[in-house]
Amino acid sequence: MKPLIIGVTGGSGSGKTSFIKQLKRSFTKDEVSIISQDDYYKPKEEQQRDIRGVVNFDLPTSIYKDDLLEDLQELCQGKTVSRQEYTFNNDLKEPAILTFHPAPVIIVEGLFILYYYQIREQLDLKVFVDAKESLKIIRRIKRDRIERNYPLDDVLYRYEHHVMPAFEQFIKPFAPTADIVVNNNSVFEKGLQMVKGFIRNYLDELNREGGITYRLREE
Repeated sequence: MKPLIIGVTGGSGSGKTSFIKQLKRSFTKDEVSIISQDDYYKPKEEQQRDIRGVVNFDLPTSIYKDDLLEDLQELCQGKTVSRQEYTFNNDLKEPAILTFHPAPVIIVEGLFILYYYQIREQLDLKVFVDAKESLKIIRRIKRDRIERNYPLDDVLYRYEHHVMPAFEQFIKPFAPTADIVVNNNSVFEKGLQMVKGFIRNYLDELNREGGITYRLREE
């Protein structure tokens, strides 16, 4: 039986990671497996550079897309997947070995999952987390300064020259294709409850019928 696949995307700083963390707390590892595009970034030496020589991590080509797709397919086939954590070139953080277990519901999260046609076509529910630009840049500054050890000038430069152009070209155009758009200007509780309810209803039906054939996509 093919698992239910849910994609969660949105611009940088929109709150995707917080949304996923809250969602994760409501389900066990046997119910929901989460795989993130962030763990498939290419190393710095393989990334493209802009006209100033600054590495641009905000391009679809920044990701080992084929590896992400392959691991997603492995999970769908009931196989366990392991991968080294990507630490965003933060020398202060020791990378861990991440293990993704198969489950009846798989959530794949990341900036470009709707842009990648091969992944987009596998999604049974598309969730787009959105927020005002002023809020996204504040959240980006806090995250990159604290979690990734980036200098402030670097964060601001990348947001103006990399993050915003990427959002306009590769992410925002796919917002109208989403099944659910979550407004995260303040809180995302309503959107979170909607997605949680969708997953819970699916799992309850699965349990009642003792394993259902996968038919959601054809309906």
